Amino acid sequence: MTKRIYLDHAATTPVRPEAIAAVVDGVARWANPSSPHAEGRAARAALEEARARIKAALGWTGELIFTSGASEALWIALNRTKLERRIVSAVEHDAVFRAAPGAEVLPLEEGEIDLEELERALAEGDQAVVAIQSVNSETGTELLPLAGTNPAIAAIAAAGGVLLADCSQGQGHIPTGVDLAVVSAHKLGGPPGIGALLVRDLAIIEPVGGHEFGYRMGTENLPGVLGFAAALEAGGTRTWATNAEQRRAFNAVLSQFGEVLAPGVQCGHIFAVSLASMSAAAALIRLDAMGFAVSAGSACSSGTLKPSRALAAFGIAPEESSRTIRISLGWNTSAEELDAFVEALGQIARAQ
Repeated sequence: MTKRIYLDHAATTPVRPEAIAAVVDGVARWANPSSPHAEGRAARAALEEARARIKAALGWTGELIFTSGASEALWIALNRTKLERRIVSAVEHDAVFRAAPGAEVLPLEEGEIDLEELERALAEGDQAVVAIQSVNSETGTELLPLAGTNPAIAAIAAAGGVLLADCSQGQGHIPTGVDLAVVSAHKLGGPPGIGALLVRDLAIIEPVGGHEFGYRMGTENLPGVLGFAAALEAGGTRTWATNAEQRRAFNAVLSQFGEVLAPGVQCGHIFAVSLASMSAAAALIRLDAMGFAVSAGSACSSGTLKPSRALAAFGIAPEESSRTIRISLGWNTSAEELDAFVEALGQIARAQ
């Protein structure tokens, strides 16, 4: 084939043209937003206007702190929140476990948060920051719904805890009732190197001085911020080149080649399939040679040979995990590309 087909949007999605144009505009506004002169004040005005635009696009009425991405936002949330305990779901991104070593791990029950265990943990100790991702990056499981709320939220609120939602894979949807939420521009059609920590009340976290209301050090990334805002206003990853029926049909066809892993409630843009007779590593090599970009897990860990911690927490056996590939769709994925991928996977299966 002459054109490569990219199906690894959960790792990063292509930058929207509108975001590219906004980044170029931001580079032209080279002044430091913290400088007091006219150039600096103009940059500050553009930064604050973009902050308001992003909040509006996300439907967030609290505060927004710009960060370098989701990992930094998670670190701030888990290390600056004014509570001593940390409870994290067993399937959180590695960035959560790096930011909160020694955190209490919350197990899952059939692909969902074990609410009884959560209530027990909160009842037996001090208040805690509870980290629960909205969508798992390896299986597409919704732990917090992309719209509405979740019974876990009520349990946390009743116990006086703080709920931290990693919404990196949530397509720009922020679950209701959360206290802290994390978003990353490069998952939403924006540029890499910019993200945000959404904070219901700044009193939740301890300031450290510097920029972003005193909650982050480092000069603000104005080009990235402008690209972030433009990407969300252009539709982010909420608008699709495929419709819901086409994506459901694609999910159904994948079952021809192995077991589609679907623990819990599934989103419509991340699919994991354990191939019947080929390792994930071999499949990735074959598919890459045929012009298809997919992965075997999150981008931060897919380059390693260690078993997936998240898949194990979902109850997936190591042997099955070793044969699992992830196909993730984005704003520009077409139905024709999905058909071409199915044909390629069929060719590989027939060659076995």
